[in-house]
Amino acid sequence: MSSLGLDRPVGALKGVGPALGERLARLGILTARDLLNHYPFRYEDYSQVAKIRDIRPGPVTVSGVIEQAAGRWAHTRKLYILEVIISDGTGTLKAVWFNQRFLKAKLIPGSNVVLAGKLEFRGGDMALQGPVIEFSDEPATGRIIPIYPETAGLTSKQISALVAQVLDLTSLLKDDLPEPVRLQHKLVGLGEAVKVLHQPATSQDIAAAKRRMAFEELFYLIVCGLVIKAEVATEPAHSINFDEGIAKDFTGKLGFTLTDAQRTAAWQILQDITRDHPMNRLLEGDVGSGKTVVAMLAATMAWAAGYQTALMVPTEVLAAQHAAKLAPLAEQLGYKLAKVSGKIPASQRKAITATIESGEVSLIIGTQALLSSDVTFKNLGLVVIDEQHRFGVQQRQLLKAKAGYLPHLLTMTATPIPRTLALTIYGDLDVSVMNELPPGRKSIKTKLAGESERKAIYAQVDAEIAAGRQVYVVCPLIEDSDALGFKSVAAEEKRLRQGPFKHRRIAGLHGRMKPEEKDDIMTQFAAGDIDILVATSLIEVGIDVPGATVMLIEAADHFGLATLHQLRGRVGRSEFQSYCYLFMSSQDANGSERRLRALERSNDGFRLAQIDLEERGAGQVYGLQQHGQLDLRFAEIGDVALTSEVRQAAAEFVSKSSNMVQYAGTVKRVNQLKAVTSLD
Repeated sequence: MSSLGLDRPVGALKGVGPALGERLARLGILTARDLLNHYPFRYEDYSQVAKIRDIRPGPVTVSGVIEQAAGRWAHTRKLYILEVIISDGTGTLKAVWFNQRFLKAKLIPGSNVVLAGKLEFRGGDMALQGPVIEFSDEPATGRIIPIYPETAGLTSKQISALVAQVLDLTSLLKDDLPEPVRLQHKLVGLGEAVKVLHQPATSQDIAAAKRRMAFEELFYLIVCGLVIKAEVATEPAHSINFDEGIAKDFTGKLGFTLTDAQRTAAWQILQDITRDHPMNRLLEGDVGSGKTVVAMLAATMAWAAGYQTALMVPTEVLAAQHAAKLAPLAEQLGYKLAKVSGKIPASQRKAITATIESGEVSLIIGTQALLSSDVTFKNLGLVVIDEQHRFGVQQRQLLKAKAGYLPHLLTMTATPIPRTLALTIYGDLDVSVMNELPPGRKSIKTKLAGESERKAIYAQVDAEIAAGRQVYVVCPLIEDSDALGFKSVAAEEKRLRQGPFKHRRIAGLHGRMKPEEKDDIMTQFAAGDIDILVATSLIEVGIDVPGATVMLIEAADHFGLATLHQLRGRVGRSEFQSYCYLFMSSQDANGSERRLRALERSNDGFRLAQIDLEERGAGQVYGLQQHGQLDLRFAEIGDVALTSEVRQAAAEFVSKSSNMVQYAGTVKRVNQLKAVTSLD
C-alpha cells in the first residue's frame, strides 16, 4: 500500500464487500487506520497446552480429538445446551456451550480441536464452560489469539484476518510521544506496540505494548492539564479581599455550624480569590456534604467586594431550586439574585438581563443560558459550576470575552473521586475534598433484595406514598431489549401503572425526551404532583426533591458503584427516613453481589468510588468517556506507580518551554484535548 494506506477505505481490502463494510462501520471501522486502532480487549493463550490428566479448576487450554458431540433443548426450548467430550490420550474432558447451536455442525467426532476456557464444577460435574475453540485446519498451538470486540455478523476471527492485511502499515504510524521521554522510560515505539497488540508472541510483549499505550494516554492528559493550569496562572483577575466580619455574618445566618471539611475547603477558596490571577479549583464533596454553602460564602465575599457571581447548573429545574433556596439567605445578607432561564419569556428576560448588566443583582443563577450573547455582566468576579465534570477552554474564553478578564472559577462535583484520579483528570485544577457529612443527617437504609421480597417492598413503597412521600424507580434501558433482558423505563412504567400501583400517579423520564418535556416532568415531581418517577440514571445528578424517600433500582448490577451511590443520594434529603432497594438482573449477576454488598454496608462515596475504580476502570466509573474527556483504553489510573511516573515525566516535559516548540505532534494532541468540553 502507498503512504496513504492508513486512510485507505476498508472496502478496498480483500474479502470486504458492502455487507461486511456495513458491519465494520457499526464498530467505527472505516479505514485501515481505524482497523489498527480496533484493539483486542483480551487474549486467549494457546501457547501453554496442558494434558487433560494434569488440569485443575480454573483457566486451562487443552488439545484433543472430539469423541462425542450432542445438543439438547432445556427449559421449554429456551436454552440450547451443547456438550462435547474430547480425549488427548491421557484422559477425557467435557466442554459445554449454552445457546451456541451454530457450533453443532462444526463439532464432528474425530476432529482435532484446541479448547481454552474455565474449568469448573457445576451440578457435581466438572467441565469447560463456554470455551474458545480452534479447529485443526487452523492450528492454534503455540499462539496467543487476540479477541476483538464484535458485532452481529462479524466475528473476532474475521476481524483478526482483516487486521493481518494491514499490519505492515504500522510502520507508517506517526509516534508523537517525545523520543527523549520514550527512551528515558524504556517504552517501545508506537508502530511496534500496535503490531504486538494485534499479533503478540508472548504475554511479556503484550505487557510492554500495553504499558507504552497507557503511558501515552496518561502523558497527554496530564500535560494538557499542566499547560492549561500554566496558561490560567498568567491571566489577570480581580482580587477579592477576605473580610472576617462578612464571613462571621454569613455563618451566623445559616442556623447551623459548618463542618471541619466545609471550613477547610472554604478557607482554601477564600485564599485563592484574594490573588490577582484566576482561581481554578475543584470542590469535590459527597452527596449532602454542603458544597453549595461553601460556594455561597465565596459569593458573599465577592458581593461585599463589589463583584458578581454566576452559578451555572445543568438543568432548569436545579436552577429554580437553587434560586428558591438561596433567595432568603441573599436577602438576609443584603444582596439580590436573579435567575436566567431559557423558559423565561423574552420580555421578562430582557428586564432580568438589564439588572445583571447594571450590576443591580450580585448572584446570577442559570443554565448555559448564562453564556448567551444577551447576558452581559457588569463586574463578574466569580463563576461556580455545579455538577459538571469539566468547564472547557471554550467556555472560559466566552467568560473572558464577557467580563474582559477571566473570573475566578470554582467547579463542584458530587461524584467522589479518589485523589490519584482527581489529580490526573483535573490536572489543571486545584482540588478541595469534603469527605464529611453534616451532623444529624439520617443514613439511607440500603438493601440488596431478591424477587421473593418484591411484594413486601412494594407494600412499603405504597405506605410511603400514602404518607405523602415519593419514589424513584430506576431502570438501565429506555425500551426493552431482547439481547440484554433488563427492565426498561417504558415497560416498567406501564407495568406499575397497570399493576401494583394503578392507584398512584406515575410518570416516565429518559434521555430521549425533549429538554422541555424532562423539565416539565421534574417540575411536577418536585412539586409533589407525581408519586412514582420511573427513569434512567439521568437523574443521578442535578435533582433535589426532599419528598422522595425511596429509591428502587432495577438491574443494579448493570451500574457502577459510583452511579449507584449518586442515585441513592437522590433520597435522604429531608428529616424522614429514606430507603434504597437494589434488585439484580438475572442475566448479569455473576461477580456483582460483592460490589452491591459494599453499597449495602457503606454510605462513604469515596470508599465506594475506590472499589469501583479498582474493578471497573476510570472511564466506566465516572462516565467521563461520553463527556469527551477521558478516552483511556489502556491506562488504569488505579495504577499509582505508573500514574506517578507519568506525572513526573509530564511535569519535566512542560517545564522545558523549548519542548512545546520542538515536539509539534505532542502539542497538537494536547491542543485537541484542550478544545474538548463536556458542556454541549
